[in-house]
Amino acid sequence: MVLVTGATGFLGAELAKQLAATGAVLVCTKRATSRIPDMLFPYQSQIRWIDADVLDMDALENALKGITQVYHCAALVSFNPANKKAMIKTNVEGTANLVNLCLNRGIRMVHVSSIAAIGQAKPGHLTTENHHLEETPHEDGYAISKYESEMEVWRGIAEGLDAVIVNPSLIIGANAGKSGTGKIFANAKKGLKYYTAGSCGFVDVEDVAKSMITLMDTTISGERYIVNAENWTWKNLLTVTAENFGNKPPQTELKPWALGLAWRFSSLLGAISNFRGLDKVSAQAASKSLNYCNKKLKKAIGIEFKPISRSIAEICAAMK
Repeated sequence: MVLVTGATGFLGAELAKQLAATGAVLVCTKRATSRIPDMLFPYQSQIRWIDADVLDMDALENALKGITQVYHCAALVSFNPANKKAMIKTNVEGTANLVNLCLNRGIRMVHVSSIAAIGQAKPGHLTTENHHLEETPHEDGYAISKYESEMEVWRGIAEGLDAVIVNPSLIIGANAGKSGTGKIFANAKKGLKYYTAGSCGFVDVEDVAKSMITLMDTTISGERYIVNAENWTWKNLLTVTAENFGNKPPQTELKPWALGLAWRFSSLLGAISNFRGLDKVSAQAASKSLNYCNKKLKKAIGIEFKPISRSIAEICAAMK
């Protein structure tokens, strides 16, 4: 029996869909206030939903009855400094709880980490699984939570846990809507005049779910894999997106100093109102070249990634 945590989220829902499409019977956890995604309605006869907060050990123990495989997707995601402590507590302690239960019950786990938990390569080189953070990124609450959560899984592996870790790059897909990475495309639909000089790795949500399922069905344990389809500059991404929407591509580069002013202004407004604009972490990342290597995953499971240009076309078509 298979358990998926965070199955109402962007990745968790896609993962549950792919598993159910094979005929599998699943247990999926969600928060009591979460809404079941429409894409999972056709598979309701195969999915048993359980309200289980990852900080609630009793609820987790109940959810894990009869389970042999766990896909851990549940996590809070926020770049609002006000949510930093709550996010770190939920993501780290929640992962520790699940690791301990899986370890005690002999349950195999695939844990969703992030490229935020991986160090950076030298300029001009691709980041691989062998790059490690030299120190915890104190200002980035999300990165802290993903790094320390991953450390809990490594601690479990050292104690005998059968687990694999995936570190996806920026996950995109039509079902993201206007939240998360969907904001990039929602803003581009309105028309953008500016682009930034940086770059990053991107991967379609379908490929992340497919990679997790394939890794679960191997005997691989105690390894982590970057899940990244392609590395794109922000200029190229916004240009192709604009063309898909029939808009004029952005023509002017937004310099790092301008981004610095933007996040400081957003922070000032946020301190005196409910305004949420550009945050410091995102502003700084927008001008960095953050490129990732996918050779280890390709060698392990032979995956062929969906081209990012096709993902962009699908996203734009859905938003039209």
